[in-house]
Amino acid sequence: MRMRLPFKLKPLPIFEWGREYNGHTLTSDLVAAVIVTIMLIPQSLAYALLAGLPPQMGLYASILPLVAYALFGSSKTLAVGPVAVVSLMTAAAVGKLALQGTEEYIVAAIALAFLSGLMLLVMGLLRLGFIANFLSHPVISGFITASGIIIATSQLKHILGIDAHGHSLFELAQSIIAHLGDVNWPTLVIGVTATAFLFWVRKGLKPLLQSFGLGERLADIVAKTGPVFAVALTSLAAFGLGLGGQGVALVGDVPQGLPGLQVPTLSLDLIFSLAGSAALISIIGFVESVSVAQTLAAKRRQRIDPDQELVGLGASNVASAIGGGYPVTGGFARSVVNFDAGAETPAAGAYTAVGIALATLFLTPLLFFLPKATLAATIIVAVMSLVDFSILKRTWNYSKADFVAVTTTMVVTLIWGVELGVTTGVVTSIAIHLYKTSRPHSAIVGLVEGTEHFRNIDRHAVTTHPEVLSLRVDESLYFANARFLEDSVYDLVADNKQLKHVVLMCPAVNAIDTSALESLEAINERLDALGVKLHLSEVKGPVMDKLKRTDFLDHMSGDVFLSQYQAICALAPGTCAQTAKANGAAH
Repeated sequence: MRMRLPFKLKPLPIFEWGREYNGHTLTSDLVAAVIVTIMLIPQSLAYALLAGLPPQMGLYASILPLVAYALFGSSKTLAVGPVAVVSLMTAAAVGKLALQGTEEYIVAAIALAFLSGLMLLVMGLLRLGFIANFLSHPVISGFITASGIIIATSQLKHILGIDAHGHSLFELAQSIIAHLGDVNWPTLVIGVTATAFLFWVRKGLKPLLQSFGLGERLADIVAKTGPVFAVALTSLAAFGLGLGGQGVALVGDVPQGLPGLQVPTLSLDLIFSLAGSAALISIIGFVESVSVAQTLAAKRRQRIDPDQELVGLGASNVASAIGGGYPVTGGFARSVVNFDAGAETPAAGAYTAVGIALATLFLTPLLFFLPKATLAATIIVAVMSLVDFSILKRTWNYSKADFVAVTTTMVVTLIWGVELGVTTGVVTSIAIHLYKTSRPHSAIVGLVEGTEHFRNIDRHAVTTHPEVLSLRVDESLYFANARFLEDSVYDLVADNKQLKHVVLMCPAVNAIDTSALESLEAINERLDALGVKLHLSEVKGPVMDKLKRTDFLDHMSGDVFLSQYQAICALAPGTCAQTAKANGAAH
């Protein structure tokens, strides 16, 4: 007897793009890898600093995950590694268990990556990519905007050269204000100069390079590697001016070499402590990564498999943990650079991993004099592009419900932190969805003269019949709105003494659950007692199949019509005759 798996195993994506790999593709991938490697070194160090981890862990998290994604990911240009929001969430999650700088803190961060990876793998194998749909785009935008503000604020302590702590905007602001008297002025000069330089690089370096005759694409790529120049210049300044002796915090000794590979040892207490955070990081990271991957794939008319992306990201996080890193996901900035640099396959990511590994082996001594203020400036400039307050205006003008969800997410995130913020956003979105679908839109419709179309009687000049009530239901019927439909039908029937037929028009009804079926049975019985027949029209095939598996249709007092026009012609022939006459006159 053959055992069936609860999921379907698919061939690895590498077997698809690997068959077409050639010399041209190799060259394109190698060029992209060199450019992305140059960009990733300072970025990886900076995000490790944001997560409260030793800088080398940012490099470790940019090696094996890239290789794993090249094997299992479905995007040809997505670049995985540490990102700002996930780094912040890591700090918030691990900070509840241990103090920054301790061995326990590092162990917990590695365990968090391993747990997140396992969760993503299970979700991918079970094809649960749809779970990400519970995070609406407005909620994600609100969460990322609030997170960007918190991240930028958290880095001000490095720009000012002071000691400050906190996981929410209020805590951070309070701590920073309390320590303003301790500002280190050389650090402030380095931090402000680096920040200003990086902001200028984002907007001004590309036009400057083009004015010197550099092509647009190359100028754009060079501009995106601007943090490397900031790292080099401020490191030289710190070395030449002896800024370390003036109180400027430097990166210091970064271990040279690669960590040993080891599967994290997880205790039950640690698993229970990190499980909730790992789930949130998994979902947020997946949503962010898939959004980037789909955007880039669309530009080349390629497709992304969300379930395969879960597997790819899961493998990347497991690999990160095994290689001494922390949670990772697909990053927007690095992926765009990878795309613009001409990467054609995920192999570019594997080559980038080799570049990062070589840098970890041979270049880390050069990082000793790198000011932490420069890394903080790199983070601030990167995350400020994530802040988008225009989402508030757009949602206010278009959907007040979405505005409530966005505002709630932002406020809770800013005041109470990222984990509670994103949880609140999810709960708010689901609550609003349930509220809106629990009061489904419906409309009394009539026949548009001269046609076979039916429209809302409050919006169009239509023909109706006093003995027939045509009610169009614009929502699937389930437990949350079944009673509302009952009440709506009863109210309409109570006001109409001439009524003999009620037709529920169901073109938008994609499902009817058991609770809704019971409501339909109750409506049928009550109308029948009043001498009114219940009919259905335009019922979709899958819904009709389910109804046929019950005895509801056998007891229904009326009929099921293929179209609303057929229903009216059968129940009120005079109405159809008027339309037919109008059609004849028109011809």
